[in-house]
Amino acid sequence: MSKYIIRRILIFIPTLFIITLLAFIISVNAPGDPVDRLISSPQTPGSGVQFAKDQNTREMHFYWRKKLGLDLPLFYFSLHSLSEPDTLYKVYDKSEKEAFERLIYTYGNWEKINEYFNSILNLESMLREGQPISEAEAGQLKQLRYEAASLKYEYDDDAIQYKLRSIEKLNSYKNAAPAINLVKENYTAIKNTSSKWKNFIPVISFYKNNQYHRWMFGDGEYSKGILRGDFGISYITKQPVSLIIGERIKWSLFFVVVSVVIAYLVSIPIGVKAGSKKDSAFDKASSIILFILYSLPVFWVATLLLMTFANQNAFLIFPASGVMLPGGFPANISFPEKIRSTLPYLILPTICYVYGSFAFLSRAIRVSMIEEINKDYIRTARAKGLPESKVIYKHGLCNALLPAITVLANFFPLVISGAVIIETIFTIPGMGFETLVAVQNQNYPMIIAILTITGILTLMAYLVSDILYSIADPRITFST
Repeated sequence: MSKYIIRRILIFIPTLFIITLLAFIISVNAPGDPVDRLISSPQTPGSGVQFAKDQNTREMHFYWRKKLGLDLPLFYFSLHSLSEPDTLYKVYDKSEKEAFERLIYTYGNWEKINEYFNSILNLESMLREGQPISEAEAGQLKQLRYEAASLKYEYDDDAIQYKLRSIEKLNSYKNAAPAINLVKENYTAIKNTSSKWKNFIPVISFYKNNQYHRWMFGDGEYSKGILRGDFGISYITKQPVSLIIGERIKWSLFFVVVSVVIAYLVSIPIGVKAGSKKDSAFDKASSIILFILYSLPVFWVATLLLMTFANQNAFLIFPASGVMLPGGFPANISFPEKIRSTLPYLILPTICYVYGSFAFLSRAIRVSMIEEINKDYIRTARAKGLPESKVIYKHGLCNALLPAITVLANFFPLVISGAVIIETIFTIPGMGFETLVAVQNQNYPMIIAILTITGILTLMAYLVSDILYSIADPRITFST
């Protein structure tokens, strides 16, 4: 058994690598710029053009890009053409990067393209430092700054030529002509030294420090890596995702554990009795009642419970939402009093969590029990004169528990994913409600963390199920 567990854990390593790699791919290809989401920097739409950001915003962009590791290459290696530099990942603006890539694909001479962009940045810097001396000049300078900044995002020849002509017409501000002429000369040099053939020669570049490595193992400064529980920063609160999960998971864990315990305590006796007395009145009645419960949508049951037992016009027995007193626990309150004050908040959500599990769990045990009852070892036990209860619960139940153990594995991922509908209706601050909020707000670090942890819990669930199989039925061995 120990050898089997070791083999399974070793298999977890490549599986975990695949899970984390898929999660990383999804995170880097998620729409939007995480830096803009964090600093709430407005973007100007249209033709890939964006207004120049002020100096403070630029510094914040550089700070967050470094903190998030976005100033690093994506992976340990990259395949690109000879015309592309191995440092293109350092261009953080997506529109600007697209212009770089389009120009490289069209002309193939990165060196000249880089000089052209540097001359645009030089023109931008000069115009930002300038101060107008009249109101008319202020308006013209503002338009000139806009045209110079938007030139970085153009890659079509006609559009670039049009921008350059517009800049020349607007240029009546001091001595910007040399900088403008340098931009024009560098753009002309790009076209005159075209080397498009370089696009067809593949090159592999390797990177020791990259985003995936940092995401997995951390960098020792801003990130500890997901292997040590660091899933990044929430786009909404700017708090560590691991801290938010730690606060939310306790409620999802509580409801999952309680619902599993109640479901098994109720379903196992029902399934055993129904299976041992097939087609009896109890079997038929329990089947009808449990399948009626199973067919009821959870959102309908939750709403019905709230309207009936948390409504002052009906029966105001339980609170309608939350998991504790609105103002928190009073000072110096004892632990039993905390439980007593919290318990009313947990009754209705627990009912919604557990009632749907009765049907499929009890029916799975029933079917398994019917198969076991007709086997020879049960007949032998009865022939020895053992009490029927001992035959059923000691001999038959152990082997009939295998389907129940399989179902148990499905509850593990619920610890992190939670029950979205139930937690939303009852306003439970658990992982289900947090998942919904993350999806609505495109909080990708939280979504990726939930995806990754769910995969890990699923792997653990299968391992625990295999171990429980061998405990429940000694005939099952994993030694070979």
